[in-house]
Amino acid sequence: MNCSLKHLAAATLILASLSSFTTPAYANITPQQSTAILKTFSDAPVTDFRQFLGGLAKSDLAKTADLGAAINAFLGNKTLAPEQQNDIHRLLGIYARVKYGNAANETLRELVAIPTFRVEGVAQHDNPEFIRIADKLKGLAQAFNLTFRNIDNRVYEITLEGRGDEVVGIHAHADVVPVTPENWVLKDGTRLDPFKVTLIGDRMYGRGTEDDKNGIVVALYAMKVIKEEKLPLARNFKLLVDTTEETTGDAIPYYFERNPTPNYNLALDGSYPVVIAEKGYGTVMASFTRRAAEGKGAEITAMTGGLATNQIPSTSVATLLTDQPAELAASLQQAGADYARRNGGNFEVSAKVVGQDVQLTVTGVSAHSSEPESGVNPVARMLDLLNSLDGKVAFKHNHITDAARYAADNWGLDYLGGKLGVGFSDAFMGPLTASLTFVGMDEKAFKLAVNLRVPKGKSPDVLKAEIADKLDAWSKHSHIAPAFDYSIAEPMYRNPEGEWVKALLSVASENLGMEHKYGTSAGATSVHDLPNGVQFGLARPELKYTGHTDNEFKTVDQFLLDLQIVTEMLGRIGQLPKL
Repeated sequence: MNCSLKHLAAATLILASLSSFTTPAYANITPQQSTAILKTFSDAPVTDFRQFLGGLAKSDLAKTADLGAAINAFLGNKTLAPEQQNDIHRLLGIYARVKYGNAANETLRELVAIPTFRVEGVAQHDNPEFIRIADKLKGLAQAFNLTFRNIDNRVYEITLEGRGDEVVGIHAHADVVPVTPENWVLKDGTRLDPFKVTLIGDRMYGRGTEDDKNGIVVALYAMKVIKEEKLPLARNFKLLVDTTEETTGDAIPYYFERNPTPNYNLALDGSYPVVIAEKGYGTVMASFTRRAAEGKGAEITAMTGGLATNQIPSTSVATLLTDQPAELAASLQQAGADYARRNGGNFEVSAKVVGQDVQLTVTGVSAHSSEPESGVNPVARMLDLLNSLDGKVAFKHNHITDAARYAADNWGLDYLGGKLGVGFSDAFMGPLTASLTFVGMDEKAFKLAVNLRVPKGKSPDVLKAEIADKLDAWSKHSHIAPAFDYSIAEPMYRNPEGEWVKALLSVASENLGMEHKYGTSAGATSVHDLPNGVQFGLARPELKYTGHTDNEFKTVDQFLLDLQIVTEMLGRIGQLPKL
């Protein structure tokens, strides 16, 4: 019997042995034992999974972790008990990390180097950078003997084929949020290139390392391992790489208008262990018609903020035109320092003369807008500061001062909707959050967005009407009449039923040493409206999420652990007799 047939025979026994049970059993291998196995094989070459298991069987670790019986049964093509089966799948994940960790790391570097952010006026599917990344993914898929389809450069589909018609969709996305390159500076002054992975210590800095090119890479290499080892699968897997997740969100609907929807869907674009609820994504966009400045004093001519509604930046800069720049800068410097002290002291305000202008800068801490508590929002503080200076520093009134008053009166520094009186909370999903994020200006208007994350407990229509009534009342009182555009989506909440969700929870919680319970998220993913959709990593909920922030990073250890977990997950989910 040749080598490939041996693989097939053993793997067939894996599938057959699972038919006798439905409840996922625990694996016996602890995170500490996994680490010990990795150390043993750190310098040892491995050729295939059976050779890896054979080497492990001869080590003391196999005895310590009580793995001998499972390994011998697998290598001897015998039926495995449920716990043994799960041990083999865990070892498959560890093997993937040993065999392909370095290659996966290099692939992540190559994908990060492709700047796949939205370019104004260019559709994502026409953007040359998305065509570049499509070609790169096609080459990888074909090299891994996986089936690749490019659906009109909207979604890239990579298939790992199994038996039957059932499909599990694995969701990740190739697009990233924009960057402000000058803000990518570490505290020690080290400047980073957002589109080049820079390794400092264990951190891989670069846009997309956390959100979400890491998800694409670990899924691809996990599929490669399953394919190489010829493990028979009871169902098909499709990796669906989205191109508009961070912007319009229209690529996935475009795909499903032309292709069947997977029976089960999991996003590698959220949190561990398994997230069954996502808040609804909402935006309150206020547009202030540009008007000539009135009055005496300095004129605020420009202001910066987030480059997208889902991004809290690290800085906000206001540009002021004045006849006395030095004097204005000194006044703003003092007033800004006083304002910072009065409001927590966890951000900085500075003012300096630049040419004939004065630049007022508020420096906070960047964050994903789904986690405003993890950052310090400079946009909210800039607007509130400008409004607080009205009457103390001579400002001309224009569309930007109008926006500052609107922001200060209705939203303030509170990110829970308390200032406007619309806050509420769900016991499981947590509170509504409301963050001033995007700032933009064109020839007609100054635009200011508040990003909402809405839990269950109040319908989008009710919340929208509540916000609109309060803002209409404010407009009448203030005689400032911005145009408002409201968009609020339903939150997602899934009843965690089925063997597949139990298996997902076991894989993640056991590998990460986490409590064995389902989670909730403020971030919305592409599975939000899909059947049987959940998040399966790849972020640790106890750590700050660095996607969408300046200096985004993923640690090497967590990236490799993600590869290990996703490989184990594919093996277990792929071989369950019933999901």
